Amino acid sequence: MEGQNYLGIYLSNDSATVVCIDSRGRGANVLGCFSVSVRGQEEQSPQVLARLIAEGCAERELVFSEAAVALDCSMFMQHNVHSEFKDAKQIAATVRFDTEEALSGDITDTAIAFKITSSDQTGSALAVFTAQRRTLSDILLSLQSNNIDPVTVEPDINCLSRFIVRNVFSTGDSDCLFAILSGRSGYFLAFVKSQEVPAVRTFLTDPSQDRSELLARQIPLTIGLIGEGQPINHLKIFDAADTVSCQQLGEKLGIEASGVDLIESVAVDADVLGDCGGAVDFAVAYGAALAHLDRDQSVNFRNDFMPYQGKKLRLQKALKVMSISVSVLIVALGMYVASQLWRINRDRSQLWSNFRSDYLAVMAGEKEMPTESREVVRKLRSELNRIRSVQKGLLSVTGEESVSAKLVMVLGAFNECAKPTKLKIDRIHIMAKNIRIDGSTSSRKNTRKLLAAIKEKFVIGRDEYGSKGGRDNFSMTLVPKK
Repeated sequence: MEGQNYLGIYLSNDSATVVCIDSRGRGANVLGCFSVSVRGQEEQSPQVLARLIAEGCAERELVFSEAAVALDCSMFMQHNVHSEFKDAKQIAATVRFDTEEALSGDITDTAIAFKITSSDQTGSALAVFTAQRRTLSDILLSLQSNNIDPVTVEPDINCLSRFIVRNVFSTGDSDCLFAILSGRSGYFLAFVKSQEVPAVRTFLTDPSQDRSELLARQIPLTIGLIGEGQPINHLKIFDAADTVSCQQLGEKLGIEASGVDLIESVAVDADVLGDCGGAVDFAVAYGAALAHLDRDQSVNFRNDFMPYQGKKLRLQKALKVMSISVSVLIVALGMYVASQLWRINRDRSQLWSNFRSDYLAVMAGEKEMPTESREVVRKLRSELNRIRSVQKGLLSVTGEESVSAKLVMVLGAFNECAKPTKLKIDRIHIMAKNIRIDGSTSSRKNTRKLLAAIKEKFVIGRDEYGSKGGRDNFSMTLVPKK
């Protein structure tokens, strides 16, 4: 499974060793390892070396989820720096100032990584590693251009320390100093009880040097750098050139010394190691691949320079693709719903257009249908009242009051005052809009009383008055009040 495979790259100026491991289960199974070099080629650059690494992985079909880089000691420097703080976050915020003060120089173009070796009441002792930003930039850009984006970039001594702690170190190795010599580098790792992590030191070597004499000089110096009160009771030595006599060196230094095999504890076939440059290079690259197991203890230059953005970029890319897909889906859904509504409204408009002409042809009254429901109810109620009035005989079909209705109104008005005024009706002529009445009363006074009673329901139009035969005659036109 790609998600469980990790790639470790031990990188120097002109060569690289690559180890791919499968971290499933309790152990780490080595899937493949190889070494490449640009020595002897026309162009010797980080870009060419990165291309050779990518081609080697493709040739061996090494698939991995994450990669880590271990820098050769020729590409960085190590310093002992004291910090006033114990908290890792506070140390990370101030380590650049402490380092610049300790080195008494400008470190603007320098990338910094550190590890806490010990802490007490006065603060913390730090192993600070510095590398040129330009060197790191060339390495990272070259690897990234070949689809390898390392999560961590660490000093080789830190990766070797991780390998030894996981595969070589045992509980009986306390107060022990490991001395590891490769073809071009030397490494010291001191495991003492008073320190939480091993004290480390690295230096460059020359193949022409006497390695026994080199160790005889460097081991006392290393023990002195660890500090007073930190005894070293045993030496474990690995020499890639196999020229160091552990017994003679131990007798010379007065410390028990023995050899150690770096590869013995690793489950790896001899055929797999055939393309690897050496046991130390393999151990360093293997330790780099294990960086994912202890991210908190990693001494990562990328925390200070060009922080790793791989997962973040992949997540952003996935979110971008997903958001575009969702947007396209929403637009497509909106267009589908809009098309359905447009089709329904189109059919409705066609039905109304066809129905409207047929509907108006059979409708009585107004040609246009009322738009407000209240207006519709009002007109229907008015029409119902008109129909009821016609049925009762109060109105004609055309809407005017009927003859019987007008006659009832006149007789009702006259009946109220007929007896007191001694009214006598000679003639009643009912026309379409008014009523003509001829009659008489016993006196002009009674005629006025009659007029007063009639005015409550009628408007008096033309009228004529005169006296004849002892009675007061009148002729008047009455119009019913609305």
